[in-house]
Amino acid sequence: MTTTENRYDVKDMTQAAAGHNRIAWAERDMPVLRQISERLETQKPFQGIRIAGCLHITTETANLLLALQAGGAEVACAASNPLSTQDDVAAALVERGISTYAVKGEDETRYYSHIEAVLATRPHITMDDGADLVSMLHLKSPELLENVLGGTEETTTGVNRLRVMAAEGELKYPIVAVNEAYTKHMFDNRYGTGQSTLDGILRATNRLLAGRVFVVAGYGWCGKGIALRARGMGCQVVVTEVDPTRALEAVMDGFRVMPMAEAAPIADIVVTVTGGLHALGEDAISKLKDGAMLANSGHFNDEIDIPLLERLSKTKRTLRTFVDEYEMEDGRTLFLIADGRLVNLGAAEGHPASVMDMSFANQALCVEWVLANRQDLKGQVYDVPKEIDQQVAKLKLASLGVRIDELTASQNAYAGDWRSGT
Repeated sequence: MTTTENRYDVKDMTQAAAGHNRIAWAERDMPVLRQISERLETQKPFQGIRIAGCLHITTETANLLLALQAGGAEVACAASNPLSTQDDVAAALVERGISTYAVKGEDETRYYSHIEAVLATRPHITMDDGADLVSMLHLKSPELLENVLGGTEETTTGVNRLRVMAAEGELKYPIVAVNEAYTKHMFDNRYGTGQSTLDGILRATNRLLAGRVFVVAGYGWCGKGIALRARGMGCQVVVTEVDPTRALEAVMDGFRVMPMAEAAPIADIVVTVTGGLHALGEDAISKLKDGAMLANSGHFNDEIDIPLLERLSKTKRTLRTFVDEYEMEDGRTLFLIADGRLVNLGAAEGHPASVMDMSFANQALCVEWVLANRQDLKGQVYDVPKEIDQQVAKLKLASLGVRIDELTASQNAYAGDWRSGT
């Protein structure tokens, strides 16, 4: 461990010792990233490269940042959500030589000032979770774009924003959509979000889930994971969707599907995970029953119409850490968990390390790929190369002690011969 003079803004440097312990605990369950980190430390492919991150400052993220640092990079990072920072981890990262700007519960002004501080390092590579860093770079600091070689994006919301930028011709450098890797969204989004969302709700409320009507807004990979885990806890799960194919899939998976306005009156718990605006809006909020609990696991806190909730309520008070009670003008009481922000990170610790092992392995390898191929890349969104996705899967299987078959030469020939038939 080395102490650094790097600039930082964290809550309390005296918490660093606890942060080091928790980072080490997470690292034990991240064998794929560990192997990659060991190679990066030997080869130093990031020597002279400045990397700016806007990521959830958690124990798992810390191990990614340390792997990049081991590869020779100069790393600076801000939080990608005001409630997702683990303050002891932030302090530990500062002691490990990473400029860290993150405080759990920071207000909007401080949040954006932290992103500005990270951009002030004049990065060559950006690593984003939600595209706030990329957006601010393009809108507020375009003079820095000439330094940027490429970037990565971790989440569905961010990838959607970046694709719009690219379609409008506004994206000025290549970004790899790490979220689109099978070893990311099929595991991180489904199993990670599924477990950690319920973890956050349980930590915040300490309520029994069995027997309750649990409404999941959105049946993408995250919604599938939440619905699966909620059913496993004994909930009566209802799914709401706008996409007919996903709605049909939810029906075939055994869930009730209906419009949100019909689900609201019977809901004990509503979790939004759509990536869109006001998935829980005026029509539904007006019909929610007394005592309903509201949470969000989408990236931004726009999925629940919180301003409307404020306008329709006559009193608001905090009953428990991360649980606010709204007494409505009509006499109903509604409970908002974690300010409508990511409940799995706001009220809990986010995804388990074993899942993030694959996501962050993709991140590290994609940064390496961008640097190696930057001459051929343009200002657009790129999928994770298949060979990287499969490399991560193979390393994960090996770490689990799982072996699989390989096609023989004749099987490969058969698969590539269009002439063969019945």
